[in-house]
Amino acid sequence: MGGIDKSLQVLHGRSLLTHVAARLSPQVDEVLISAARADAHPESGLRIVTDEIPGAGPLAGVHAGLKAARHELLVTAPCDTPFLPADLVARLHATLNTEAADLAVARTRDGRHPVFALMRRSVLPVLSQYLSSGGRKADGWYEGLKVVEVTFADQDAFANINTPAELARWNATPVAKHA
Repeated sequence: MGGIDKSLQVLHGRSLLTHVAARLSPQVDEVLISAARADAHPESGLRIVTDEIPGAGPLAGVHAGLKAARHELLVTAPCDTPFLPADLVARLHATLNTEAADLAVARTRDGRHPVFALMRRSVLPVLSQYLSSGGRKADGWYEGLKVVEVTFADQDAFANINTPAELARWNATPVAKHA
């Protein structure tokens, strides 16, 4: 998006952040926003957690979320994926428990979506060690954890909006298509 805050870009009259929070809110007890600054997104009314590890990308947000989580489980989703499944958490949770796993991750026919994951807070030491050793790839820190994949058929549910052209294309698509 050319260096602008993707989460504030408008899709069908609402920010991408608002779309994601609205999709997640009915599925969880609390929605946290991971941001580089504590004063980011005051308009959201949501609790902001700040990255403690500069340059760690999305994993810095996962790390901050795990440290701040008030519950045993943490689900993660990026702010630029406004169509995430309404049953994301339920399906990840069912498989996580059935398989007695540490982490459940979403998968579609195009592959694993490592930022769409449900994890136990007990994975924090493994992530902390991975980050302190210089690791930065989401899939990389899964080593040493019991990870299960949950297959979702709807590829569009995991669509990222990364460019103004993609945002324009999705804005041209009727809202009902995404419901």
